[in-house]
Parts: sequence; C-alpha cells; structure tokens
Amino acid sequence: MDLEGGTRRNSSKKDSWKTILTLAYQSIGVVYGDLSISPLYVFRSTFGEGIGHSNTNEEIFGVLSLVFWSITLVPLVKYVFIVLKADDNGEGGTFALYSLLCRHAKVNSLPNCQLADEELSEYKKDGCGSSGGGVSNDKGFAFRLKSTLEKRKVLQNFLLILALIGTCMVIGDGVLTPALSVFSAISGLELSMSKEHHAYVEVPAACIILIGLFALQHFGTHRVGFLFAPVVIAWLFCISAIGIYNIFYWNPQIYHALCPIYALRFIRKTQTGGWMSLGGVLLSITGSEAMFADLGHFSQLSIQIAFTSVVYPSLILAYMGQAAYLSRHHEIEHAYHFGFYVSVPENLRWPVLVLAVFAAVVGSQAIITGTFSIIKQCSALNCFPRVKVIHTSSKIHGQIYIPEINWLLMLLCLAVTIGFRNTQHLGHASGLAVITVMLVTTCLMSLVIVLCWHRNVLFAIAFVLFFGTLESLFFSASLTKFLQGAWVPIALAFVFMTVMYVWHYGTLKKYEFDVQNKVSINWLLGIAPSIGIVRVRGVGLIHTDLVSGIPVIFSHFVTNLPAFHQILVFLCIKHVPVPHVRPEERFLVGRVGPRNFRIYRCIVRYGYRDIHKDDIEFENDLLCSIAEFIRTGSFGLSSNEELEKIEKMTVVGTYSAQTIMRNDNNMDNNFDSEETSSELKEIKSPQVIQQKKKVRFLVPESPKIDSEAKEELEEVMEAREAGIAYIIGHSYMKAKPGSSTIKKIAINFVYEFLRRNSRAPSFVLGVPHASSLEVGMMYQV
Repeated sequence: MDLEGGTRRNSSKKDSWKTILTLAYQSIGVVYGDLSISPLYVFRSTFGEGIGHSNTNEEIFGVLSLVFWSITLVPLVKYVFIVLKADDNGEGGTFALYSLLCRHAKVNSLPNCQLADEELSEYKKDGCGSSGGGVSNDKGFAFRLKSTLEKRKVLQNFLLILALIGTCMVIGDGVLTPALSVFSAISGLELSMSKEHHAYVEVPAACIILIGLFALQHFGTHRVGFLFAPVVIAWLFCISAIGIYNIFYWNPQIYHALCPIYALRFIRKTQTGGWMSLGGVLLSITGSEAMFADLGHFSQLSIQIAFTSVVYPSLILAYMGQAAYLSRHHEIEHAYHFGFYVSVPENLRWPVLVLAVFAAVVGSQAIITGTFSIIKQCSALNCFPRVKVIHTSSKIHGQIYIPEINWLLMLLCLAVTIGFRNTQHLGHASGLAVITVMLVTTCLMSLVIVLCWHRNVLFAIAFVLFFGTLESLFFSASLTKFLQGAWVPIALAFVFMTVMYVWHYGTLKKYEFDVQNKVSINWLLGIAPSIGIVRVRGVGLIHTDLVSGIPVIFSHFVTNLPAFHQILVFLCIKHVPVPHVRPEERFLVGRVGPRNFRIYRCIVRYGYRDIHKDDIEFENDLLCSIAEFIRTGSFGLSSNEELEKIEKMTVVGTYSAQTIMRNDNNMDNNFDSEETSSELKEIKSPQVIQQKKKVRFLVPESPKIDSEAKEELEEVMEAREAGIAYIIGHSYMKAKPGSSTIKKIAINFVYEFLRRNSRAPSFVLGVPHASSLEVGMMYQV
C-alpha cells in the first residue's frame, strides 16, 4: 500500500479524483480499523451494567439512539468537519495541536528556539487548514489571550501537561485496544462450546494472537499493509449486510430509534443506570481520534470521503441490525449473549468469527503504529527518553517501529488480558483512555480556534461547551467504573506522565546549566597564551545543545588537554515545533570568533517527524554547507563587517544532492593532474572500508571568491582529508545541595536512571569509537 502522504497531504485540491479515491480506499484500512470493530462489544458492555435484566424495546431503542447520536456528533461533526481542519502542515494529533499553539503563542517548551526558526517555510505557513481564512474582528481577545499565555509560566506548564496527558492516554489506548479488540473477536467461541471449555480456550487464544501481532511489528506495516483495506472493507460489508438482514427480518420499525427523543426517554427512565451505561455507549466512538492522528498519511478530503460514504453508514446499519434482533429476543437472560455474535445468523458465525479476528488485528495495528508515531514526536520534543526508531519503509511516510515500546506494549497488553479476562472491564479501561484524549483535543482545539484561526471567541466557547459537556458526561460515566477496570489507564498514564515530565524537566535543567556556564570567545582568547593551545590536523565536531556561546564541555576539555583541531565546529542538532524542515533550510552556519580562528557553529534543524540521515551523508552535507557558507559569505567584506558577522547565522541548504559525485572503482594516478586543471575544488570523503568505491564531493569555485576564502576552503578540504573527530559530552546530573526532596528524587534517581537506560542521541550512536572522544562532567542543577 503506497501511502505517499508526504507529497500529497497538503495538495488535496490539486489531486485528481483518482488519487483522492485511492487515498480514501487506503485510509479505510489504516485509520478506521479500531472504529469499525466497535460493534463487537458496544451493546455487550452497555447492557452488562444491570439496565438490561428485563430489557424492553424502549430501552433498546434508547441505547441505539444514544449510539447513533454519539457517532454522528463526535466522529462526524467534531472530527470530520472541524478538527481535521486544524492540521499542522498536514500532520494531526495531540502534539500537532500543541505545536500549532507553540508557534502562534510562543509557549514553546523547547529551550534552544531561535528567531531564525520562525523564518522556516512550514513555521510561517497557516497550519490550520482552510478554516484559517475566516478572520473575524475579535483579534483583541486573541491578542490578550496570547499575551497572557506568553507571560505566565504556569499556563505554559499547564498546556504542556495537558498535551502530555493526552499523549499518555494514547499510549494507554495502545495497551488496551489490542486486548479489547482481539478478546471481543474471539468471544464468539462462547456460542459454539460449553461455558466450562470456553473459559479455558478464550484467554490462551487471545494471548497467542496478541503475541503474534506484536511479533510481526518489526516487519513494518507496509509489508502486510495491502491486506488492511480489503479486510476492513470486507468486515464493514459483512456487518452492514447482517444489519440490513436483521432490520428487515426482525424489526423494520427500528429506524424510529434514530430520533433523539428515545435517548432522552432512556436517560429519564433508567436515571443512574442509564448514566452509567454511557461508558458502554462511549465504546462506539473509540478510534475517532485516529482520523486526526493519522492525517499525515492522507489528505483531509480522502478521510472525509471514506468516513461519510463507507464507514459511517456501515456502522449505523450494523448497530440498527443488532438492536432490531434484540428487540425481538427479550427472553435472553445472560448478559454475554448481548454481544455481536448472537445477532449473526447461525450458519454464518464461524466465517464471521474468522473475519472479526482479522479485523481486530488490523484495528489493533493502527493504534500500535499510532503509539510508535506519537512517542517519536514526544522524544523529538524532549518529552520522552530517547528510544531506537527504525524506519520500516522508505516510501510510506511515518512508518516506524520502536522495539523497546513494542515489547513493553505486548507485556502490558498480555497482563491486562490475563488480569481482566472479560470485555466489560477491558471496555471500561479503554473507554476512559479514549474519552480523556478527546477532552484534551477539545480543550486544545478551543485555543486553536481563537489563536490560530482568529475566529470569534463565541465560536470557541460554543465548541468547548457543546463537545466538552458531551464528553464530560462520558468521562464521568467512565470514572464510575474505576474499580471495574478504569483504574488501569489512570495508573498507566501516571507512570508514563512521571517519566515524560521528569525527562523534560531534567533536559531543561541541563540546558539551563549549559547556558549559565557557557564561556565567550574572549575567554578562549585570554586563556590561549597561558596554556599554549596547539591546533592539530583534522576536523573537530563538538556536539552541544547550545545555539550560542562556547559550551562548558569544551572549556573543560581545553583546560585539561590544551589542543584542538584546525577546523572546529560546534554542532547543535535540534528539533523545531514543525513536522518537517525543508533540506534547503536545514543548516544554520556561522563563525565563532574571527575568520582566522577557523571555528564555526552549525545548527542542524529537524522537524518532529523528520528522518535523520546516515552518518556519511550527514558529514558530507555538513562540510559542504560550511564550504558554501565560506564561499557565499566572502564577497567584499571589510574587517569591521566581518567582526559584525561573528555569531550571525546564515541559512545554508543541504548541498550533497546538488553536488557532483563521481564513483571511481579504480583510482588512477592521474587524479593530481586533473585536480590542478579543474575548475572545481574537491572535498573528498574518506574511503569506507566496506566499499570499494570512493566518492568525491565537488564544490564549485566562483570567479568572485577572494584569496582568503580560497585559503579557508583549502584548509577545510585538507582537514576533511585528515579525518573527523567527534568530541562528545558525557554529563552526569545531580541536584544541588539544599534542593527539595522531590527534586533530588526526580534528578538523582529518576532522571539519571532514565538517562543511563535510554539510547544515546542518533548523532552519537553512529560515531566510530576510534574517532570519538568523550568528555565527562558533573552537572549540579
């Protein structure tokens, strides 16, 4: 399944109808798997709370009315017609909304943001879809709200915590949804065997399927993705056909239940029991958030077409069919018979059971992949410990696999499956996780409407009051099931929230220490004569989080070993609050000190969904960008102008793609003579042992380039040939004496434990051991 979302997501108007319909077809398998399998357990969970011991048609009609209006108002009205328009340059999800607010209100929690980041193309784009065009005259309130958010650190922390809560609940949903989906799918076995045998088969069968599901994750979604859409479409066709059959065979008058009066009568009649049953009705809209979270793979129009034309009518017919069957079978006593399979004609139950298992696996796959994606986003924005991210497809945007998270999800999923052993408790847990994410989305959306879309504040208030009230009713009903399973997502969210917030807090404190203890170029000038600093051949790359000044790690290194390379580069790899950074805008290059120092600063910017390049390609891009900076920055500068340009950064694109590359399998002796007569200067990458070919990177020589720039370029080339050394800081953190007990626990134990057990930055992992030098230092924060 070829989901070229990276090139299509923002061009739905220009796409042909063939492309849009193809994306709509593909989205059914990826986005709607979870939402499509909800008929397996909605009625079972709703009638399992005691309201259905003596069910009447009025109660069945009432539940169907609640389900119909829940699906209509939340997935259809809220997500399809409103929330999908609040994309962040084509990306969706909780962090996309938070990213939008970070840019429009400058409440960014990333410490090393710069004004230059605001000049990025995607930063300046209106990332709010087509709704951003309707600007109202209510900018006064928007300006006051923006100023309040920017001034008050408490509100900024509240926004961050709100986004983290939503993220943690998505991770919790990644644990609970696979267990609920698979367990519900195989629950049809209870109608084919005795209750005694069924108890020994259901849990082991669910565990085997779940282990197989998680074991296959490392292959990547794209390897089995071509099965997704056909499976979900077949499932939707199956449940809608069974629904139509049940409607006409059992109760053709069931359509009357679509009137909201039946829902009101049901709540009025059942009172507390009806309110508590909303926890079961809530399961009918699980998976709605996936429409927004997976927006980056598709376009808004394709997702809207798929839901309104296929998914929505199929689900409504399925629920109407179940209600029609139940309205004619009041004699059924046991609650477990109120599941989906009892309404399936007896001769079709086994084929439907097999199809349901496949559909459940597809639905689980979507939320697992979404969990991987959101954890990668959090890690990029310093809100989650670094983990190993494997990109499983070079074509499909966003297809990743995180081994540590995959096995952790599997263990937790098996634990809740074995621990609960029934769909009701799993449903309670999953429902609370889902509705919490929806509430977070509603709160963030209300801010987006005012700050990003510049709409009238009354529209935002109406949005948050209407959908917030509706979702609060579901949320309160879910909380009443705290002891019956709803405690699980709260416990999981608490653990993940602690990990994420402590990691974010520790990262900020580490950066603050670096800023407070950084040294200036004047310090280096003053200390150089006294300690006798020596310059050695080669390029030295010093990894730092600072975007200005000389890091304390380097001052510690120089005072202990007074020597550094002839070309020194302070390298900062950072993420900015946009999904992608264009290659031509990726590098910011500047000087540190006068030109003859040959010290540079290079800031490499990535979006939170960008893929990092391999090390050889990255090195070439880096040095070509420095060479281009030297070449373009040398035209007619006086000495005073040169001094003024110190520490001023210049945007330099990724030039390796534009660079002339030659592959020579047999390097002959004519190379030297060719070089003297060529109009191109060369930066040669060192020969890789595993490869027989040698790649030469050629930087064009300009006729306007001055002699100093030529000399500087030659030094860069010589240093490149001599080799690259990586000076990497290895810091340990400890709370200052006199710090509070909570801070000591957070820094000395939790953060340090996470740091020791998390992966090193991707830049550090690829560094050859022979070329690296670690500088250890204790940070007291």
